[in-house]
Amino acid sequence: MDLYEYQAREIFQQYGIAVPEAETADTAREARHAADRLGGRVVVKAQVKTGGRGKAGGVKLATDPAAAELTARHILGMDIKGHTVRKVMLAQPVDIHAEYYVSYALDRAAGRFLAIASAHGGMDIEEVAATRPEAVTRIPVDPAEGITPTAAAAIATAAGLPPTTAPVLQRLWKILTDEDALLVEVNPLVRTTTGDILALDGKITLDDNARFRQTRWGAGAPTYDDPLEATAAAKGLNYVRLEGEVGVIGNGAGLVMSTLDVVAGCGARPANFLDIGGGASAQVMADGLTVVLADPGVRSVLVNVFGGITACDAVADGIVKALETVRLTKPLVVRLDGNNATRGRAILDARAHPLVEQATTMDGAARRAAVLATDAAAV
Repeated sequence: MDLYEYQAREIFQQYGIAVPEAETADTAREARHAADRLGGRVVVKAQVKTGGRGKAGGVKLATDPAAAELTARHILGMDIKGHTVRKVMLAQPVDIHAEYYVSYALDRAAGRFLAIASAHGGMDIEEVAATRPEAVTRIPVDPAEGITPTAAAAIATAAGLPPTTAPVLQRLWKILTDEDALLVEVNPLVRTTTGDILALDGKITLDDNARFRQTRWGAGAPTYDDPLEATAAAKGLNYVRLEGEVGVIGNGAGLVMSTLDVVAGCGARPANFLDIGGGASAQVMADGLTVVLADPGVRSVLVNVFGGITACDAVADGIVKALETVRLTKPLVVRLDGNNATRGRAILDARAHPLVEQATTMDGAARRAAVLATDAAAV
């Protein structure tokens, strides 16, 4: 469960991490009153559970309450990467001397957490991480040991952060453990011109498996802001929308995660995570294809299945029957391996759909899906 920025900000305050004064508003009129209470000059920030708000126009400086009202009217209702803005946060502006990035994230493969920090925070942290990986420090954290004052100081020193950020690193770790979080991120963590350390933006992802312990966030079923994620959940699909162009469908979370990595390694971006689990009936495949194809960013689809309990011929039958009810509008690359793979490939060959092609390896399938997505973008 991802929290909104204003919710993360409230948690930061509870744990002694300084944040700018701020209020939220659901309407432009409320935004005007909030700006007046905050001193007039405010930053108006869209509240959506996705990144890239600034570049999408969802973060604006307003010089007075009237400007805050106009800005909020423009931002409310915006679509940012498939998320509709229904609330804005208005915060007092800060005179920034330096911006940093700090986070703790679960490293499932290593069975521990990872501290990630950089002296180059802000909107371009992804570009920094891609082009200058040495500027981003990654330090494994043993959950049994946690973040002691010594460990916090070591992380700050390694990342080139000032010593005054070490207490924040300790408090963020306490948030992670106390709140059952999988990710706690501050970007940017800033040093003001007066030397204060403030969290200007925050992201917290809570572990859905711990919802029964975190009752203030609701113990019921999770809610979804993204309409495609909501549609998938209603169909019983394990789907997470990403920001790429290659739709991915697989059976088993581990296989799907590996597929995402291979697609990225081929120079393309996965558009989603979709695990159809152990079954691949016609209805499951139809539902999966319907959800993936509904994403306007998808330019090709990769189905990667390893036949085990569910044999590949049953998966192929499911795909063929799904194509009778789903209008395939994007090229579909299918890789079948494992139990009855040869028979499954023959079934798809016999169907001979003009937009469906097969590959025998995961790498080959990913490369072909990446090429098809690139070719579609060039048209």
